Amino acid sequence: MTIEASRVISTILKHDPKVTSYKLALLRAINDVVLSFPDLRNYQQPVAIPLKRLAEFWVAYYWPFVDTELGIRQGQKSDKADMAFRSALTEFRQAWEQITGGIRNPANGFTVIHELRVPRKRATYPDDLLQQYTKAVSKIAATLQMPIRYAGVGEWTVFERPKPFWEVRALTIPVPGTTDADRCLVIAAELWQAFRELSLWVEALCIHEWCLFTERVDPSIRRGDVYTLLTARPDNRRPLTWESHNIDLMLMEGHRFVCPWTERTIQHGTVYDIDHLLPLSVYPINELWNLLPANPAFNRNTKRDRIPSTERLMKAHQHLVWDYQTYAASHALNQALRDDVNLRFSRLNTVSGGNYPHAIADAVVDLIDQIADSRNLARF
Repeated sequence: MTIEASRVISTILKHDPKVTSYKLALLRAINDVVLSFPDLRNYQQPVAIPLKRLAEFWVAYYWPFVDTELGIRQGQKSDKADMAFRSALTEFRQAWEQITGGIRNPANGFTVIHELRVPRKRATYPDDLLQQYTKAVSKIAATLQMPIRYAGVGEWTVFERPKPFWEVRALTIPVPGTTDADRCLVIAAELWQAFRELSLWVEALCIHEWCLFTERVDPSIRRGDVYTLLTARPDNRRPLTWESHNIDLMLMEGHRFVCPWTERTIQHGTVYDIDHLLPLSVYPINELWNLLPANPAFNRNTKRDRIPSTERLMKAHQHLVWDYQTYAASHALNQALRDDVNLRFSRLNTVSGGNYPHAIADAVVDLIDQIADSRNLARF
């Protein structure tokens, strides 16, 4: 990491003029993308991030500010300086809460973006809700070009103008799931590395400056309350009915899983939990590589919302391989696993055969370890 790259980040956060909170949200979203796709560091090349991927994170960040009972402004002056996408995001949030029982939770935005990113999950929601989501994401993606343009001194000085991926394909590595038509922000390799090494600091400073900004916009809003909204994490589990059903079918057919933490065999008649390897409180990811049968007592009483140590992850590696191999014996679970792996890991779409479960286990162990280190999270 160069000093210049880290200085770019700190200067935007601390010294750039801010009429809205957009620049803070932009850097936080880039930081979250870097954290979400740690294997991209291996290429040491510029990375192309679709604006829609950054926009999805903005859905989560701004979710609390479109609560109709709070209505917290995010612009200093006129309505034009407030969120350009407020109406679209408000309408989507209201529609989401209507179909999910009216639960108002500032962290639900994170649940939403991870739920709707998984194709088999997305397919369970009504078309009109998905259209509202697409509208909100599109509106945010268009808005994103403003902070990208004015980051730093002048215009287009830190970031280049976003372009369709097909125009930058030869010079960049794309975030998994990027299509040729996606308009992308290109992050230089040195800047990507700076975000990776300073992840915890960037997130903390983004949130700190965001709290101060919101309080300046409306002194009646206390910075402590804004901090609570910006750091809220999902505490409710989305139903894993489909996964449980297909795992139960495999167990009835005689297949066996192994709890990666206790090494106990899980077979037909065994009570089990579906464990989130990467806890919900860190990232609410319901992608199948992150969901494995586990011993319920250990999952609830020992692991809880903590992350395994590097040593425990390495010990669990062979059991992860076994369980991913077991998933492959089910047509439905195998297809879901491949779909979800392709959403997250850039290098695995060319791996096949017997090496595939090993490659998934390698990538998952690396991702969990990288996130734990970057965020200095509690481990067991």
